[in-house]
Amino acid sequence: MANPSRLRCAALTTTAVLLAALLAGCGDGAEDGDLTAQKLDWKDCPAPSEAEGGGSAPSPLPNGAAWQCATMRAPLDWGRPKGDTISIALIRARASGPENKRIGSLVFNFGGPGGSGVSTLPAFGSDYDVLRTRYDLVSFDPRGVGRSAPVKCKSDAQLDVYFQQDATPDNSAERAQLVNRTKQFNAACEQNSRKILPHVATTDAARDMDLLRQVLGDDKLHYFGISYGTELGGVYAHLFPKNVGRAVFDGVVDPTQNPEQSALGQTAGFQLALDNFAEDCTSKTTECPIGDTPEDVKNRIAKLLNDLEKKPISGDPPRRLTQTAATNGIAQSLYSKDFWEYLTEGLEAAYDGDGRILMLLSDSMNGRSENGEYSNITAANTAINCADEKPRYTADFVQQRLPEFRAASPLFGDYLAWGLISCTNWAVPGAADHPDVSAPGSAPILVVGNTGDPATPYSGARRMAEALGSGVAVELTYKGQGHGAYDSKDKCVQSKVNDYLLNGTVPKAGAVCS
Repeated sequence: MANPSRLRCAALTTTAVLLAALLAGCGDGAEDGDLTAQKLDWKDCPAPSEAEGGGSAPSPLPNGAAWQCATMRAPLDWGRPKGDTISIALIRARASGPENKRIGSLVFNFGGPGGSGVSTLPAFGSDYDVLRTRYDLVSFDPRGVGRSAPVKCKSDAQLDVYFQQDATPDNSAERAQLVNRTKQFNAACEQNSRKILPHVATTDAARDMDLLRQVLGDDKLHYFGISYGTELGGVYAHLFPKNVGRAVFDGVVDPTQNPEQSALGQTAGFQLALDNFAEDCTSKTTECPIGDTPEDVKNRIAKLLNDLEKKPISGDPPRRLTQTAATNGIAQSLYSKDFWEYLTEGLEAAYDGDGRILMLLSDSMNGRSENGEYSNITAANTAINCADEKPRYTADFVQQRLPEFRAASPLFGDYLAWGLISCTNWAVPGAADHPDVSAPGSAPILVVGNTGDPATPYSGARRMAEALGSGVAVELTYKGQGHGAYDSKDKCVQSKVNDYLLNGTVPKAGAVCS
C-alpha cells in the first residue's frame, strides 16, 4: 500500500529518481556539555546509507568544489537539553566567492517531510551555484531521517508487500484490511523506533536548525525551504523570529489547515495538474498518443486504474503494477512538468500491458532503489506527520468524507482521503491541529507561490503570508506548472529570489512571474 499522506507535503526534489550523496564526519563535541560550542569535523562525504537512498558518493560541483560532510550533536529531547544526544547529518559546499563577500551559510530543507537533505542538495547543487558565490550551501537530514537517528519500521521485503496492497478500499472487508495493515505498520514503527518517535516533531527540527545556526557561526539563519520545508521554516520563524535572516519559502504549505483540509486541497491540486497535463498533451501539433481530447486522456486513465484493480499487469518482475502503484506513479510524475513526458510514455506502455515505467515512478515516490532497497522516507514521513498532527481519523470518518474528495478529483479523491488514517493507533500523540507560524518581529520572508502547484496549492502561499503576520511576508507569484517555482528554472523567479538572497533586495509585494 502506498502512503498517500506523504503527498500532502512532498518536495519537488523527491520526484528525482533515486538521488545520490551523503554524509559522515564526527563533531568533536564540547566537553562542558554546551552543544553550541561543538566544532564540526568536515570530511569528504561517503556514499549514501540505505536510509538516505543509497547510491554513490556525491560528485564534485562543475568547478571542482567538493562536498563535505559532518555530524552535529543535538539533544534527543529538547525538554532535557543536557540529556542524551543524537547525531544530525550535515553536508556543505563552501562559498565560491571571496571571503569578504561571503554572507554566511544558506541552509536548505527540501521537504517531505522525510527527505534527506544530505542526498538531495548535491543532486541539485549546481542549480544553486549563483547563490554559492556568497553562501556556503548547507543541508541536513532532519531528525528521524536518513542518518539522523532514522525511524525504522518495516524491512525492504515487507515494504514491497506493503506498497502492493490496496490503498482505496471498496467495501467493508477491504476497509478492515486497510485499517489492519496501517495498524501493523505503525506497530512496527513503535517496536523498532520507540526511543526517537516522541522527538521528531517539526518544533524539534526547528530547534535543531537554531543550534545548527550557532554551530555554523552565523548570527542569523539564512534559509531556503521547499514544500514541507516552508512549514519547518515558518515554525522556526515563530520560535526564533529575531534569528531569521534572508529566508525564501517556495512551494508553500498552508499552515492554517488541519490534515483533512490539507488533503482535500491537495486532491484538487493534483486534479488541476492532471487537467493541465491532459490539455498540454492534446494541444500539441503532434498527435497525443494517450488520447484525442483532454477528457479522453482522463477517461482512459480512469479506465486503466479500474482495470488494474481487477487485474494488475507486469511491472518490475516479480512485482506487478497494481491500481495503487499506478496512481502513486501518476501522482509522482505530476510534481514537475519535466516528468510529463515520462507519464505519457508510462501510460502508453501500460495500455499495452507494460507497467514498468509507472512502477519506477511509484518506486521513486516510495524511496525504492533499483536494487530493491528503500530509504526511510515513508517511515520518517509518517512519524513526523503523526508527531505534528493532533487529529486521528477513523475509517468511518473517511467513508463519510469520500463524496467531497471524489468531487475534488475522481482519480485522486479516494487515494488521498484514505491516507488520512495513516496515524491510526500511532504510539505518540500529535501536537496540534496545524502549526503556529506567527512571527512578529521577523525579517522579511519571501513567499513564492505557483498557480499550477499540485502538492502545495497556490492558495497556501497567501495563507502562509497572512499567518506569518503583518510586515513579515513578501509574496511572489509564479504562473507555472509543477511543485515549487525556483527549480522550474524560470528566469524571472530565479532573478528575484537571487537578488533577495544575494543583495537583500526585497521584491515588490504582489510581484508576478509568468
